[in-house]
Amino acid sequence: MYPVLIDFGVFRIYTYGVMIATGLLVGIILATRRARQEGIDANKILDATFYVLIIALLGSRLLFVLFYLEDYMHDPVRIFKLWEGGLVFYGGLVPAVLVGLWYIRRSGLPLWQTADIFAPSIAIGHAFGRLGCFFAGCCYGKECNLSWAITFTDPRGLAPLNVSLHPTQLYESFFLFLLFAFLAILRRHKGFHGALLWTYVLSYSIGRFIIEFLRGDYRGFMLGGMVSATQIVAVVLGGISVMMLLYLKRKAEGTS
Repeated sequence: MYPVLIDFGVFRIYTYGVMIATGLLVGIILATRRARQEGIDANKILDATFYVLIIALLGSRLLFVLFYLEDYMHDPVRIFKLWEGGLVFYGGLVPAVLVGLWYIRRSGLPLWQTADIFAPSIAIGHAFGRLGCFFAGCCYGKECNLSWAITFTDPRGLAPLNVSLHPTQLYESFFLFLLFAFLAILRRHKGFHGALLWTYVLSYSIGRFIIEFLRGDYRGFMLGGMVSATQIVAVVLGGISVMMLLYLKRKAEGTS
């Protein structure tokens, strides 16, 4: 689509970077606002966000580079050009969640209540990020002849050119915006702390597992090519989410 938002000749502003920054800003604003509403120290939320973002960016970029290591070996400097596109979400999600939970514990914040504050922000931030993927041409779909298929024509993007493709980036972005809305509603009716975080992980795992079947970029296929590595991760995280939801629900019922 439009990988470069503005080209000044001397330097460029990439649409992917703008959308990632927009998602981060929106997510941070929502998380700190919600923290104040729940009586949580907003400054500690900002500190946690800093550590989580650093780990998430490093993890997601590292996994993307490993997927396309041969391409980056020819031009290693491109590894650091995050603004051009190329992040694998699960590569950042898992270490970010672990670091986030560690920092929450270390800061003396209520663990699962704080995790629930972050969950909707992660969803909406990711939704904007997927819009960035669409403009950059990464995370593209398989060929199709549907009326809403997308054809990329800008050689500065990462998608195959002049081929009708599933707009998998838009599928996932739309799903994530819906998930954000669902979490916002669930927040008012949740029966225990931790419900939002693990509902987010479970819902995203299911949605991502389905969308993966339509992805056209290299996915690191496993089990004889039947599923991608990302789908394996989705199944594992989905299973963990169900167990955690049941555990936290029973724990809340036992203390009520």
